Amino acid sequence: MARLTDYTSYADAQRHFTKAALWELFDGTRDRFNIAHECVDRHVEGDRVALRIAHADGRDEIISFAELSRRSAQIAHFLRARGVEKGDRVAVMIDPSLPFYATLFGAMKAGAVAVPMFTLFGPDGIRLRVGDCDPQIFFTSADKAPEAEAGGARNVIVADQAFLDGLNDLPDSFDWDSRGDDLAVLQYTSGTTRLLPAAVHHSHRSIVTLMVAALYATGIRPGDRFFCPSSPAWGHGLWHGTLAPLAMGVSTGTFSGKFDAVRLLKALQDFRITNLTAAATHYRMMRNSGAAEHYSYCFDKLSFTGEPIDSETAAYVERIFGTKVRSMYGTTEIGVIIANYPGADDLEVRDGAMGKAVPGVEVEVQRDDGSRCDPGETGELMVKKSGTWFPTKDLGRVDADGYFYHGGRADDVIISAGWTIGAVEVEDAVLSHPAVAECGVIGTPDSLRGQVVKAYIILKTEETPDLKQSIQDHVRARLARHEYPRQIEFVTELPKTPAGKVNRKILRDQQAAKLASAG
Repeated sequence: MARLTDYTSYADAQRHFTKAALWELFDGTRDRFNIAHECVDRHVEGDRVALRIAHADGRDEIISFAELSRRSAQIAHFLRARGVEKGDRVAVMIDPSLPFYATLFGAMKAGAVAVPMFTLFGPDGIRLRVGDCDPQIFFTSADKAPEAEAGGARNVIVADQAFLDGLNDLPDSFDWDSRGDDLAVLQYTSGTTRLLPAAVHHSHRSIVTLMVAALYATGIRPGDRFFCPSSPAWGHGLWHGTLAPLAMGVSTGTFSGKFDAVRLLKALQDFRITNLTAAATHYRMMRNSGAAEHYSYCFDKLSFTGEPIDSETAAYVERIFGTKVRSMYGTTEIGVIIANYPGADDLEVRDGAMGKAVPGVEVEVQRDDGSRCDPGETGELMVKKSGTWFPTKDLGRVDADGYFYHGGRADDVIISAGWTIGAVEVEDAVLSHPAVAECGVIGTPDSLRGQVVKAYIILKTEETPDLKQSIQDHVRARLARHEYPRQIEFVTELPKTPAGKVNRKILRDQQAAKLASAG
């Protein structure tokens, strides 16, 4: 009997997708289901590779399903012996490595709730999250343990190779007992609108819904050699980059330590990766490294998320990597809702388009009054959940053929002299200038026009007297004449969200403070 993984075309996705067919990809049922079993234990036959980790120091770490199954079972026994009960929170703040994955899956096997935390959090960031979720155990590395304790974490345990080896006398299997609706992962978003970003609650059966993104947004299929350099502390790195491929028995890879684009390029070559999903920023950094041409690749499928990719980088990726990079769109809260279906030869990849709605999901672009926008008209992207339209807080438009285009965050819109200008569109034009490496665009107050466009720019080259004018003329030639950045500030760095996106809110806040202090 055919399974959803047997189909690759867009037409077959629309024809054969059902929720029941998603469940057929798993062993479990709603009454008995565990992510660790689905992602690890059922794939242990032979010595199949589960994870390939490219460490920033040049080491390659290879982990088999069998080893990960054994180590995570021993962690589960350890947690039970320490009094951890079903539903208790277990924090994991470790860079990708065997200790990270063993503790993550071990916590879920034990019925605890895994709470992955970004390793660059300092004591204040740790304190906020610890105060919110109150983990019974806090696994971390030796260098982060003092910061975890300073952040108020209790029962801090350094989980390194010596710690894992100390558990070798414990059983190498674990009889898990969880239901599909039991909480499995508590994940904090990388949002910036609150002091403590929202915590998203994922049950064990969330992975069933996740497979929609795996099948149609990253195009994962058995036989792929997958890679995602995003941190598994965040949604893309954990769900799309780790859990989704492992649930299919597909080996996946990631990056550990301080990111370096050249190290990543070498790993993509050495691991013979065929399917890469990454943030738009990763592709831009690979392009800016100037080293991509020096390696060889085996790519069949490429995808990106996080923010729109600029057209120059998209063209570069296609030229160097040999295939188009396809967009996916969604949020940690709602999952992926729009995709370009990597691997589907019957779906045109239109420049700048996020793609079409994934099967089983209804998406619309709506006006403020809730009515549907006409093709080409900008409005808010809305997704229907349980019969109710749910706001994404992003702007977009849809063309007559059902392709969606991103228009930026609703609060990133710039209104200048009555014109509505999208920050994303201006950034794309600025980034196509040969002297520009990175760019962030906001609206800043103007007595005549209400707002004008301001661009913060990191240069590839030295600043010259006429460079600002050159960039402005370049944007005028690509966009409507009113959309060019009337103000330009050259900077050496841009504020980023933990997921690597330019943080326009911080840019707006910094500009407001600067104007206020100027009187």
